[in-house]
Amino acid sequence: MIDPAVMQTLDQRMTKTILALKEELSAVRTGRASTNLLDRIVVQAYGSETPLNQVATLNVPEPRLITIQPWDKKLIKAIEKGILESDLGLNPSNDGVLIRVPLPELNEERRKELVKMVQKTGEQTKVALRNVRREAMEMYKKQEKNKEISQDDLRHLEKVVQEHTDQRVKEVDEIVAHKEADVMRV
Repeated sequence: MIDPAVMQTLDQRMTKTILALKEELSAVRTGRASTNLLDRIVVQAYGSETPLNQVATLNVPEPRLITIQPWDKKLIKAIEKGILESDLGLNPSNDGVLIRVPLPELNEERRKELVKMVQKTGEQTKVALRNVRREAMEMYKKQEKNKEISQDDLRHLEKVVQEHTDQRVKEVDEIVAHKEADVMRV
């Protein structure tokens, strides 16, 4: 008998892999400001490292500006330090109440570097999807070896798994292409 749990697990793991790709790419800078850019920044607050969005309100009032309003004014220096220490290359400024993070215009060279990084992330995601596919195929081969499924079922299931993987790889290509277009848009 064919076990549907393998396909469910395959689908869940591939979905999680694609969600991880989307999350990773949301932190990649494009021509417009986005609060997602600061999602990975942690701030030394109250004796522990805390995500920035848990100690402040983030807004995008203009296409090239992010504003950060800390809930506790004492955290302004810690937030500025967190942004400066990040690999984003941003220079925040504050007026004692509000932190402004202007986003400089991306030059052509930096855009191309970002596109390469996006492509690399996409390729890593495809490798992860193929690993999930390989594990599912191994599970089906094991079932066939234990005489739980027939060889015909195995061939059919391998074909279904491959089609599912191809569909997910195509989805990754579309996500990467969309992000590349966003990065290259001036």
